[in-house]
Amino acid sequence: MAARAEPLVDGEDLSARFAATRALSLDLVAPLSDADATIQPHPDASPAKWHLAHTTWFFETFVLRDHVAGHRPFDPRFAFLFNSYYEAEGERHPRAHRGMLSRPSLAEIVAWRHAVDERIAAVIDDLPEGARDLIELGVQHEQQHQELLLTDLLATFAENPIAPAVWAHPRPTPAPLPGPMGWIEGREGPAMIGHGGAGFAFDCEGPRHAVMLHRHAIADRLVTNAEWKAFMADGGYARADLWLSDGWAWVKRERIEAPLYWRRAGGARDRDADWVQFGLDGLHPLHPAAAVTHVSHYEADAYARWAGARLPTEAEWESAAHGLDPAAGNQLDEAGPVRPRAASRSGSPAQMFGDGWQWTGSAYLPYPGFRTAPGAVGEYNGKFMSGQAVLKGASCATPRGHSRASYRNFFYPHQRWQFTGVRLARDI
Repeated sequence: MAARAEPLVDGEDLSARFAATRALSLDLVAPLSDADATIQPHPDASPAKWHLAHTTWFFETFVLRDHVAGHRPFDPRFAFLFNSYYEAEGERHPRAHRGMLSRPSLAEIVAWRHAVDERIAAVIDDLPEGARDLIELGVQHEQQHQELLLTDLLATFAENPIAPAVWAHPRPTPAPLPGPMGWIEGREGPAMIGHGGAGFAFDCEGPRHAVMLHRHAIADRLVTNAEWKAFMADGGYARADLWLSDGWAWVKRERIEAPLYWRRAGGARDRDADWVQFGLDGLHPLHPAAAVTHVSHYEADAYARWAGARLPTEAEWESAAHGLDPAAGNQLDEAGPVRPRAASRSGSPAQMFGDGWQWTGSAYLPYPGFRTAPGAVGEYNGKFMSGQAVLKGASCATPRGHSRASYRNFFYPHQRWQFTGVRLARDI
């Protein structure tokens, strides 16, 4: 049975959460051959077995090496291969060349994972509080990599002209279109955002601080594929007036004409053919009512301008999500095909968590009073606060219970291989 990524519960046994998270990662790669797990489709993505190895390196390095006397590494060479970006940990294999690592094999990496897991299980109850905090951080870190693993697998299989499925399952009958978009007036005046109180949070989610919200409204659901097709039909990708300057240059340079993984049913030369979409379950007709995903910040901003709206600010989004259950919605529970679904209109607003991460109009910058933690773990978030935009919510590939209203996802504005979607906002 596939392991479940359960929501974070106060007092829940850390060893059980560690074991369940580690098991889910192996469930996700169960359908893969060694070749499937080795391919790196582009420099932003990583091979599946690299994700398995890097998360194992994290636990072996920061927990076992640093807190368990006499620990000897499984293979001392692995530290160079599977360090990601921690400068304090020394030299590392170049990110763009991770797909060249045919060795160690997938089986060897799985054996390493089992060895590390057994060692941590044997000592976890006797570790000092600081080491247990690192295990919690490592669990959250691995959940991030589970989502990255799925989206990188999608990018990998999309490179294959025969459009193979990772999980070949029939799709359910598409839900009907959700009807016209509604608008919910947001809070006006001073508000508090950022993580505060009990429970895990990444360092970039704080400190909690005051913001001023101006009168605005936020859409009651995400933008659908059908609505995106209307944008395309109206020349959305051909009108320079809708685009930021960098975005328009990107569209022209990369010849962008649709969201990533949309394809012409009759092939690239059949301009009159309808669109199909490639997913982890293979190639299927486009689901009109499903949330549009795999769009960049540039595309999201252009669509919002075309729709007579704008993207919400990070503070507006977080204020709207206050009090909503972050473990609700279409998120990752077990290994299998993940895909965005149609808005159910449950909740007000709907789809705040799940289906697709939602681009905001806010830059990923430090909150007032932010300080990085000492040591290598201080490199986790802070050094990336340049040139990126904040996304909020969760996607269909986010392990359930991983996200929260204060969570700050972030990507560069051209990136779109993740399940990134659009919620609109507007001034009143």
